Amino acid sequence: MKFITVLIVDDSTVIRQALTNMLNAAEGINVLAAVADPMQAMDQMKIHWPDVVVLDVETPRSDGLTFLKMIMREKPTPVIISSTLTEQGAQTTMQALASGAVAVVTKPKPELKQFLYDSSEDLIAAVREAARANIKPPATGARQTHPKTNPTVAPALPPSDSRAMRQTTERIVAIGTSTGGTQALEEVLTALPRATPGIIIVQHMPEKFTAAFAARLDSICEIDVREARNNDRVMPSLALIAPGGKHMQLRRNGMQYFVEIVDGPLVNRHRPSVDVLFRSVAQCAGVNALGIIMTGMGDDGADGLLEMRNAGARTVAQDEESCIVYGMPKEAVKRGAVERSLPLQAIHKDIIQQLTPVE
Repeated sequence: MKFITVLIVDDSTVIRQALTNMLNAAEGINVLAAVADPMQAMDQMKIHWPDVVVLDVETPRSDGLTFLKMIMREKPTPVIISSTLTEQGAQTTMQALASGAVAVVTKPKPELKQFLYDSSEDLIAAVREAARANIKPPATGARQTHPKTNPTVAPALPPSDSRAMRQTTERIVAIGTSTGGTQALEEVLTALPRATPGIIIVQHMPEKFTAAFAARLDSICEIDVREARNNDRVMPSLALIAPGGKHMQLRRNGMQYFVEIVDGPLVNRHRPSVDVLFRSVAQCAGVNALGIIMTGMGDDGADGLLEMRNAGARTVAQDEESCIVYGMPKEAVKRGAVERSLPLQAIHKDIIQQLTPVE
């Protein structure tokens, strides 16, 4: 059996020891080295290039982002970001994901060692997932974006509000994604014009990070993008991203769609779960919806997308060639949930076509 080789880069001795112990204890994983900074990491990589790098980009003595960009430029390699649950940590992590990192695991400051051991299953799964990723260098140059023509998003209103009943969209788009999804969503959403149907998104991401992710997308997209709040309306020109640590469901009252943000158990090891969102869309929107499943490991969303298709919705999967990890789309295709598969670069066109009324 071929081992997944891992290089750990973190300035904390406690974290390096904890990560090394838990990963070496996992079947099929071998930690090559655990070092304090990118300079030591580069020395190790001259000897043996790892399959996966677990990187703390907030090290005080060096620039983890520059190191990440060097990896992606020299030899694109799966990188998992280990980040603190802070505003600064979230902002730095967003830059790292935009620079090519495939996933993020969190490490709150109190009781670090115990937290890492408690979360070992998630970290081990992330390493195995990353090792299978089809890593490609991030696109060079800034994306062409346009100023928002109407940047003000209407506030959330109770479902019974009469104005909400008039100001509504009957056509919606539901998107589910995981590993590699931050880059994929950026490519899709930045390609959309202002005139788009309402979009609801589940991206597997830890709590506290989805708000920073939504804010980043909002700054570069013509449409408005933000983290969803309970009772937010689903409206044209607006994409709502499920908050980390909460499930998001679609609800309908008369002609108005809105979202519910709820607690609940993990579904398919995730909260938010794509299946939870897709099943609610099947029940509430049916033929008025487009379901899109994109890059990610596992099978979250496959059953929900099948329910959407059975309810009359159009369904699309990102194709294998353009996926970072062809797991979630592959499972959806195997279960008959997918009407057709498309390259990432073509998905935005299907979203625009969703504006066409149902006959």
